[in-house]
Amino acid sequence: MITEALFTIDFTNAAYIVAAVLFIVGLKQLGSPATARNGNRLSALAMLVAVVATIVGNDIASWEWILGGVIVGSGIGAISARRVQMTSMPQLVAVFNGFGGAASAVVAAAELIRLIDANEEIAENVSITIMASVIVGGVTLTGSFIAYGKLQGLVPTRPLLLPIRNVINVGLLITMIASTVWLVADPSITPFLIAAGTALALGILVVIPIGGADMPVVIALLNSYSGIAGAATGFVLDNNILIIAGSLVGASGLILTRIMTKAMNRSLANVMLGGFGVEDGAGASGGDDDRPVRSIQPDDAATILGYSQSVIFVPGYGLAVAQAQHQVRELADLLKDRGIRVSYAIHPVAGRMPGHMNVLLAEANVPYDELRDLDQINSEFQRTDVAVVIGANDVTNPSARTDKSSPIYGMPILNVDQAQSVIVMKRSMSSGFAGVQNELFFLDRTMMLFGDAKDSVEKITSEVKDL
Repeated sequence: MITEALFTIDFTNAAYIVAAVLFIVGLKQLGSPATARNGNRLSALAMLVAVVATIVGNDIASWEWILGGVIVGSGIGAISARRVQMTSMPQLVAVFNGFGGAASAVVAAAELIRLIDANEEIAENVSITIMASVIVGGVTLTGSFIAYGKLQGLVPTRPLLLPIRNVINVGLLITMIASTVWLVADPSITPFLIAAGTALALGILVVIPIGGADMPVVIALLNSYSGIAGAATGFVLDNNILIIAGSLVGASGLILTRIMTKAMNRSLANVMLGGFGVEDGAGASGGDDDRPVRSIQPDDAATILGYSQSVIFVPGYGLAVAQAQHQVRELADLLKDRGIRVSYAIHPVAGRMPGHMNVLLAEANVPYDELRDLDQINSEFQRTDVAVVIGANDVTNPSARTDKSSPIYGMPILNVDQAQSVIVMKRSMSSGFAGVQNELFFLDRTMMLFGDAKDSVEKITSEVKDL
């Protein structure tokens, strides 16, 4: 029996080491679009190895329940992967973050109930990690679903500012700290429930004041929260692989949050406190504007592009909505065949989540070396004949440099307005996700091509072929 038990422990630990290595390698490969798909597969395999090792090495539940959960979960994942459009991927990520936080909190709650029912003495470190799991998990759950609502349009994207929100948030934090002390001193379900309810309320109050333009930062931060909650649950269960996986997600999420806050010119402290990106009483200009704009047709755009020497494509959420990435790559290939230099300007927060545009363009087999981030591409706009903006709005708005009342003031933008000519493809003159009108539209060098981006690019491609 002892030999069998030692074998089980050794097998589980060996499997955990394999899973940890796969997690790390997979995460590393996710750093490049060229290897991201394989990195995702390795990470999924790592999770499978971790789950199987945990089930085999522990008497957790009957196989019927385990198989039922695997079948249901796999079915939901497969259907989601096939049916959810790329434009809705940020919402799906937000939901996954929320469920991840909820799962950690539920597992921590189950362990607390088990320990209380068994009349076992609960160590202080276990009590603290249980509360950390439920607090972070609860904030992640409701915060993620508020983020989902803002992205989906179910919740107003504008910041919703309560008059004394900071006082309320501080009160909730004090309540959670007090309930944690209570649980350590007298383990019972009551302080746990107080902390859980307070965390759920805090998640709502933290995300509600954040404007729609800052949602990419919120998604990255909530992703980190879900990892932290998972790592805390790993300490509760004394499960090494859960600690490793949660730490990887938490750390990578924080790094990504830092990248996003830098791109949005925000501070991490403001992100965590909520209400960043807008001042009390500050408004946002909408999409109604009577100023004249210069509009063109696809044949005019084709002539401009066909006889240029350099072109920069600037993709945004509108490209994702129109699913025009394949058509844009076809047009770019045609321009390159004519000896025209082509590149793509990728803002860190273009779209609705970090890396949104990179994934879309990789899907269309756009060469990775043609993608340029903000720091690489901004100095090139002055030497570029034509900048083609496809659905990007807030990340190209020059008012971010000058209008202190704007929600996007101070955000580093792509210097599209410095190109010799600018072609903007949009369905209408509507404002961006931040709710502010784009001053780029009204510049003398800007030409508006109204209509569906996919249809417009196809028409331009056809006209370029006839030049």
